[in-house]
Amino acid sequence: MGDSLGTFLPIIAMFAIMWFLLIRPAQKRQKQTKQMQESLKRGDKVITIGGIHGVIDAVDEGSVFLKVADGTTLQFDRQAVGRVVDSNA
Repeated sequence: MGDSLGTFLPIIAMFAIMWFLLIRPAQKRQKQTKQMQESLKRGDKVITIGGIHGVIDAVDEGSVFLKVADGTTLQFDRQAVGRVVDSNA
């Protein structure tokens, strides 16, 4: 019984290390991104995952409408928004 526990202890320790170094931070980032995408509102300055800068003109269930230039509005899925840019920057 003691031998089998000694054999599995390094495997369990490796799994715990992998959890805290890789899996847990990725889940945390994913949760933060989802929360950011759900809280998008009109007037937010954003950058899409494709690198397009714009200001949100309208928001509906699954998409956002970005004003990218004078009179140009593009429609994107909410998941295409990579980050909200601080307007003070």
